[in-house]
Amino acid sequence: MYRLYYAPGSANLLVHLALLEIGAPHELKRIDIEKGEQRSAAYLAINPNGVVPTLMIDGVPHGEAAALAMLLAERHPEATLAPVPGSTERADYLQWMLYLANTLQPLFRQWFYPGDHLPEGADAIKQAARAGIEKCWTKIDAHLATHGPYLLGENFSVVDLYALMLMRWSRNMPKPATAWPQLAALATRLKARPSWKRVCDAEGLIEWA
Repeated sequence: MYRLYYAPGSANLLVHLALLEIGAPHELKRIDIEKGEQRSAAYLAINPNGVVPTLMIDGVPHGEAAALAMLLAERHPEATLAPVPGSTERADYLQWMLYLANTLQPLFRQWFYPGDHLPEGADAIKQAARAGIEKCWTKIDAHLATHGPYLLGENFSVVDLYALMLMRWSRNMPKPATAWPQLAALATRLKARPSWKRVCDAEGLIEWA
């Protein structure tokens, strides 16, 4: 059984959704970020970075949400959450996962925590992050318009779950992801899946609120 250490709506959302889509037995351990539990000695012993998620796999802790989602897809090929190695879709899968992990997701940290990057220029950091995020949404929306309905075409994958998590993070921004028509359609499509209701119930999320 897997054990997922999580904070509601945080980067663990991708891993949690993947676990639900796979149907793998798992238990949840909530980390109260506001109380600083991520910096407790007990948690730092399994995740020295003091962040969520941490996923216990066969009793061994592992981190990094994108890596965990890809690993789960690999460990459970029957769930078809990722194209198999050697398939024509594999390159696009890897490209999109790394684009979301390396280009889009880091911009959200700059948006939410601009002072961590440059305290004296927090406003400039935040506006630059917003511009970068909106540029990414424009790129993804254009891709969906010509290659949709999912990021890998006709096949739903863990890439879509990753995009859903990031779209939710943008919900209170001046221009959220759902302002783009193809992204709005993708979000609606993904939120209709049973895993979305289950993850909201389990993490205490009020959908997009």
